[in-house]
Order: sequence, then C-alpha cells, then structure tokens
Amino acid sequence: MAKKSKRATDAITVLKDDHKKVKALLASLEKTTERSAERRTKLLQQIEAEVNVHASIEEEIFYPAYREAVKKKDDVELYQEALEEHHVVDLVMPELKASDPAGEVFAAKATVLKELIEHHADEEEKEMFKKARAVMDREELLDLGSRLLERKKQLKAAGSPREGQASGRS
Repeated sequence: MAKKSKRATDAITVLKDDHKKVKALLASLEKTTERSAERRTKLLQQIEAEVNVHASIEEEIFYPAYREAVKKKDDVELYQEALEEHHVVDLVMPELKASDPAGEVFAAKATVLKELIEHHADEEEKEMFKKARAVMDREELLDLGSRLLERKKQLKAAGSPREGQASGRS
C-alpha cells in the first residue's frame, strides 16, 4: 500500500491541512485552565513546532512561487502582509513562552496568538490560495506540494527553529 506521503498532494491542500492541525491545537489550548499549566506548556510546544515548520515551508517554497506567479498589486500586497503576519507571530510566541502558564497573562497572550493565526490562515485560504489556484496550473501546485512535504520532513527531523525567528528578521 502507498503511504499517504507518497500520494500526490497539491501545495494548497498541504497548507490547509497544517492550518487545521494548528487551529485544533489552539482550540485545545484555549480550553485549558490556569490549573493545567503542564498541559498548557505541552500544547504550546506542539503549536510552536507546527507553526515554525509551517511558516518555514511557506516562506521558503510557497510564498516565493506565489509572488512569482501573481502580477496584480493587490496580490503582491497579500504576499507582503502574510510575511508580516508571520513576523508578528514571531514576536508574540516568545512572550507567551516566557509567561507563567498558570497565570492570566498566559491565557490572554494565548488568545491573541490564536486570533492572529486564525486571521492569517483564513486570509490565506479565502484570498491567497484562491489567487494561487487561478494563476498556477495543477502540475505546478502538485510539484510545490511535493516540495513542501519533503521540506516539512527535513525540518521536523532537524527540530530546529526557523530561520526568520532565529535571526530576528524584521
């Protein structure tokens, strides 16, 4: 039997699947209470790992392909905005990690992180991905999907922070 990773998957499906996974983790985090500090810490570690890998594959592979394919000023602005939203998540994540998981500040920052990520994912799905489907053919999206999945494997195996975060990109 062929493994799921061997099946041809287009880039947008790969990215949407990541969005679903992170949204579910964020929803679980939101349901925790101050008494479940250990669970909050574990969930945040999972969220950070998923977000880092996802943002890396977008920034390294999908966004450059999207930027190359689009011609309209509004579409290019979507690309820039997406990069800035990643940057804002890079600013919030360390603050959340540094806060006491048993405290109110943690809960507030977790809510802000959830809202940021959900807004970003929704905007990508409703605008950027639709535009990408319109300007890229199926073969290109399948090729990008394969590249995204391969890079995800590499990043997960390495377990390292993504470049933008490690270097403090602005």
